Amino acid sequence: MGKSAIILAGGEGKRMKSEKPKALSLVLGKPMLRWVLDSVSAAGIDNVCVVTGFAKEYIEDYLKEYTKETNNLVETAYQAERRGTGHAVMMCRDFLCRNTGDVVVLNGDAPFLDPETIAQAYELHKLKNSGALVISAKVDDPFGYGRIVRNDSGDVAMIVEQKDATQEQRLINEVNSGCYWFDTAALLNVLDMLTNTNASGEYYLTDTLELIMKSGRNVQAYTAKSSDTVLGANDPEQLKELNRIAAKRIESINKI
Repeated sequence: MGKSAIILAGGEGKRMKSEKPKALSLVLGKPMLRWVLDSVSAAGIDNVCVVTGFAKEYIEDYLKEYTKETNNLVETAYQAERRGTGHAVMMCRDFLCRNTGDVVVLNGDAPFLDPETIAQAYELHKLKNSGALVISAKVDDPFGYGRIVRNDSGDVAMIVEQKDATQEQRLINEVNSGCYWFDTAALLNVLDMLTNTNASGEYYLTDTLELIMKSGRNVQAYTAKSSDTVLGANDPEQLKELNRIAAKRIESINKI
């Protein structure tokens, strides 16, 4: 039993105006996917599966280059139809069955999730013996993000999306990064229970949290130290902002 990782990289990113998948968009000359792969490797996770979708051959070709450079083997799973994050993880069922223990699910277009956050979130996940743990962040403007609602014990009671949140819940500034640690067995037990009876007709990974809680396991949240953890890019302007933040980070490190 050990640690494994699933990286979701099937997004098309039409607004990027690129023929390549969004996860290959560059931040300081490095694909966002590579930022995530490097963080996973630095966190000591060797078993990795990347979910491909749109223009999958670009991801596959990049991963071949990555393996040549690093000697880190990466599996892929193909999501032929983009039917939600839960559906993407369903495509990794064989990978999950072969890699028991715990699995972290990450977004391939969130470059600022650092290895320390991944590792520290894992420590809390094991300490609390949780069925699942969501990595969260506190932000100045939570608009558009799913809010983390905690119970009196500090465990996660629910994640409520912006459109479904009450006025009181919309004041919560702890938000979902879209990244999670799971007890792999607990995740496998509920994957088949996911439904797509919602307005989008998609299978949401967030729905596994409620199912895991109903099974009797607790769900935790680890609050990342930096609000940048939740940042991604859906268009060229947002990508430009990620590059600005990354450059500023490097400048700060160089001054130390």
